[in-house]
Amino acid sequence: MEPSQRLAEAERIARLAGERIVAARESQAFQQRYKSGDELVTDADVEIDQLIASELDAHFQDDARLTEEISPDRDVLEDNDAVWIVDPIDGTVNFAYGHPHVAVSIAWASEGKIRVGVVHAPFLGETFTALRGEGAWLNGEPLQASNASELPRSLIATGFPYRRDARAPLFRRIAGVLTSCRDIRRNGSAALDLCHVACGRIDAYYESVSPWDFAAGLLIAREAGAKTGHLYQCPDRIPSELYGENILVGAPRIYDALRDILLKADDDRLDEIEAQN
Repeated sequence: MEPSQRLAEAERIARLAGERIVAARESQAFQQRYKSGDELVTDADVEIDQLIASELDAHFQDDARLTEEISPDRDVLEDNDAVWIVDPIDGTVNFAYGHPHVAVSIAWASEGKIRVGVVHAPFLGETFTALRGEGAWLNGEPLQASNASELPRSLIATGFPYRRDARAPLFRRIAGVLTSCRDIRRNGSAALDLCHVACGRIDAYYESVSPWDFAAGLLIAREAGAKTGHLYQCPDRIPSELYGENILVGAPRIYDALRDILLKADDDRLDEIEAQN
């Protein structure tokens, strides 16, 4: 099947999942619990994951799947040529609390490269799509990333881990970014943050996230003209495009300057950042 056909199917499935997400919130007939101690998950997350799995099985039964709730084994990133990477509800906390930044994220990768990406935001009426080498679109209209050229006038997005004890080392990054940039946004959905880089609503985004959080959005941002990469070298066993630790995505002309700020913050060199500003 051609990538364009895969994209069409992925978009159809994402929209179907979006309808179920809206219905679940309207009915409020979902239970909440926690996994890994701190991470909220709802019955709707599992239900939507199962729905997407069923749809993918019907059309792509030979492809592997990596999904947040029912197929979270990341070994498939090392062992399989073709894999679907799915987050049924990116922004579960937002979903549970009634916020609109909620998305279905579906990506398809082969040979370690992301080829197809769909991020559907059902409460915002927005569907972001991309085909590798062919561009990115929002509701069918072409996307173009920000042309920001000055870090002090740039709006930066990020997120934080669920574990509270893992947040402390990130405070230095926040201090460095706030010292150097216009402001920070934290919307609660990595997939939508990446899409907002793609359409210029924010100028850059950094975070450490799981493959299902970023795969589709990363392709969309890159195809819209954003620069993508990592703060540190990726391990050899996982394709770099599918590795989510310390990713950085942004307007090409501010990318290197922001990377420098974040690396200095990690090294506890905030005094150097302050001196620059």
